[in-house]
Amino acid sequence: MTLKFMARLRSSRVVVQDQLEVPDQAAVDGGGEGEDCCWAKLPPELLREVLLRIEDSETHWPQRKTVVACAGVCSSWRLIVKEIVKFPEISGKLTFPISVKQPGPKDGLLQCFIKRNRSTHTYCLYLSLTNALTDDGKFLLAARKHTRPTHNDYIISLRAEDMSRGSSSYVGKLRSNYLGNRYTILAGQSAHTGSKMAKNHSPRLPNLKHASSKIHLVNYSMAHISYELEVLGSRGPRRMQCIMGTIPTALILPEEPAQARSEFSGRNTDIFQSNPIAHSEPASMGNFLSGSLCGQKNGALVLINKAPRWNEQLHCWCLNFHGRVTVASVKNFQLVASPENRKIVLQFGKVGKDLFTMDYQYPISAFQAFAICLSSFDTKVACE
Repeated sequence: MTLKFMARLRSSRVVVQDQLEVPDQAAVDGGGEGEDCCWAKLPPELLREVLLRIEDSETHWPQRKTVVACAGVCSSWRLIVKEIVKFPEISGKLTFPISVKQPGPKDGLLQCFIKRNRSTHTYCLYLSLTNALTDDGKFLLAARKHTRPTHNDYIISLRAEDMSRGSSSYVGKLRSNYLGNRYTILAGQSAHTGSKMAKNHSPRLPNLKHASSKIHLVNYSMAHISYELEVLGSRGPRRMQCIMGTIPTALILPEEPAQARSEFSGRNTDIFQSNPIAHSEPASMGNFLSGSLCGQKNGALVLINKAPRWNEQLHCWCLNFHGRVTVASVKNFQLVASPENRKIVLQFGKVGKDLFTMDYQYPISAFQAFAICLSSFDTKVACE
């Protein structure tokens, strides 16, 4: 049973009503507050449970027209659907593609996993539908690595079969420097350069055939990732920090100022909307990738990896992933806002040869978390 199937109940409801001698006009038209629709009589608790289970079992993004059709059955259905499609920060659900660039839930980590394909240099992100590490999951994002002479690019897309930068499914990219110890997360933003209209002196609207709209994508910097170099050749766990340019530091503090919280929520209603903290000139990105850290924070949230502890019995560095990571790897990490803050914002670890878990929560998004994890896949000769 899917949301698409549930949407068909609206048409089947009309058929049921047509079998009566006198059809209920309120039921046929969608009804009002006093609906006598047969589906409106379904207990709200049962309806909520059914729709939530359908949403949890969806392995693909639902079409908006399907969700609207479900909400149009009657007022009780409309209220339940509105509960489901709220922001991930509130509902903990990823319903539409826009959700991948909105902050994660506040009440706990959202469990995801990444599958790596070594032959094609591609990585696919899935939302876990169950607690099992082997479930199929709901596809969220895909990335492909492109090796350049002076840097590497990871193109991130909403579709695994179309990962070109000029595609409508393009979300953003991750770019590294030559050494692979500094990365910049770039988000794609569509921009209209305007329409060229044919000359027409008539006050009427011009013929649409003579109008051509040129649309192109521009990138703006969202975050910077840096790995500490091991200049003396000492081997050990990686040390990294992430400067989240789109997220103010106040959002991760125990008491969040109301103004900062409202501004952050407003900025994230549009996945392609830039903001004063996030926006940086191309020169700034070049300075960061070449090694300059001056002026990069500017009040933005800085995440650092949680320091592992040495286990004498196992003779290795250990972190507590609460069962979500089963294979030791230098790629495994947990990110926190400060050494004193125990709240884990993002954790990433290996569970199989080409299978990794990725769990994240507020205030970062699935796109930002995925890009940070992609940086861990690169070989870093000078950092380990």
